[in-house]
Amino acid sequence: MATIRSSWVSIALFGFVAAAFGVLGADYWALFAGLGAFGISALTVAQHHQHRTVALMYLARPKRLTTLFAQVATTVVVSWAVAALSGMTALVKDGGNTYVHTLTVVPIMAIFGASVAALVRRSSWLLFGLAVWFVVVEGMVGHLDWELPISSYLDAARGDPWGLEVFIAWAVAALAVSVAFLGRDLSAD
Repeated sequence: MATIRSSWVSIALFGFVAAAFGVLGADYWALFAGLGAFGISALTVAQHHQHRTVALMYLARPKRLTTLFAQVATTVVVSWAVAALSGMTALVKDGGNTYVHTLTVVPIMAIFGASVAALVRRSSWLLFGLAVWFVVVEGMVGHLDWELPISSYLDAARGDPWGLEVFIAWAVAALAVSVAFLGRDLSAD
């Protein structure tokens, strides 16, 4: 993440977009902070698979579980920092309630994004799939009322404790599935 210029550009872009939407309101910022956390974590983990650097990483660190958890931890820290900085506009505009709740749930979104990226392994497929999922399934069909990942993230960012519990369950399930499939062969990608 630190050595690839496109990662820095993506992180800066996510932060700028989230801050810009924070001027409109804290709920808009919360949405884009979550999407930014998902994007940062998905791009970070998936880039290792796309560029085949994951094979070198697993040769250097054969314990894949440790490597996955290190990637997840890195994306959590970076996503939280970007959200905290970009949220200053929302904090000034609407006060701290949504800001605090969003900073609580953004690390969970980073865990979810990194876990799903470890499964899908292609950032373009993952980001396109998220966009279609969010617009069609959760937005048009579910009207953001179903207990699906993005809907529960938004509920948790608004301070709903049930939404937080549901979203934690989604993140834990995604992490468990990615851990279960971590040992699959890398050359079959």
